[in-house]
Amino acid sequence: MFQFKQFKIEQDRCAMKVGTDGVLLGAWTPLINNPYNILDIGTGTGLIALMLAQRSTAEQIDAIEIDDDDYEQATENFENSPWSERLYCYHAGLDEFVDEVEEEFDLIVSNPPFYTDEYKSGDEQRDNARFEDSLPFEELVEAADFFLSDNGIFALIVPFKEEEKIVALCQERKLFPLKITRVKGTPTTEIKRSLLAFSRIEQKAFINELVIETARHQYTSDYIELTKEFYLKM
Repeated sequence: MFQFKQFKIEQDRCAMKVGTDGVLLGAWTPLINNPYNILDIGTGTGLIALMLAQRSTAEQIDAIEIDDDDYEQATENFENSPWSERLYCYHAGLDEFVDEVEEEFDLIVSNPPFYTDEYKSGDEQRDNARFEDSLPFEELVEAADFFLSDNGIFALIVPFKEEEKIVALCQERKLFPLKITRVKGTPTTEIKRSLLAFSRIEQKAFINELVIETARHQYTSDYIELTKEFYLKM
């Protein structure tokens, strides 16, 4: 169990536990369009959807999860949260959801599986949560374009090495970078992740860098400012 300031995450049945990537995306995702409804693709524990329920006034927050255990646990985490009336999890793959739902969303978020070049463990549940071939970036961007409202925002976190690919895929569908934050573990390490937000409006993207720590457990002021509404000890 992972306890945040306003909610808790049970995760004993989930392949991918609460991690920095999910917390970063949930805390960073722009809400400048004041979304009425939100879609979290591949919700896992439900973490990002719950963070956005805390941060926003969105009346409807839908999540989709294909894995049986993750779906059940996310549903329980939603039901046990202060925002249970606003949260709903669909037990479906992205292709099924596209076929069955015609609604548009003002915000779409995803922490997609992306360890594309790592050795697979043989644990099918964990591998599906971690490897990009279970949710190809092309399908994710296609779905984002399909579901995104005219003033909507599509936000995700990917390895830095995949940033150019995602930007190009979005460009093909006239989804343009709104904000890009490149994440480093410490000031001297290489950029590890890219937080990306896209919209249908072509504009000059705001680009910056976020460093998480100066030393082990010595968090930067920027990281503390970003996550202090969630972590108990921030």
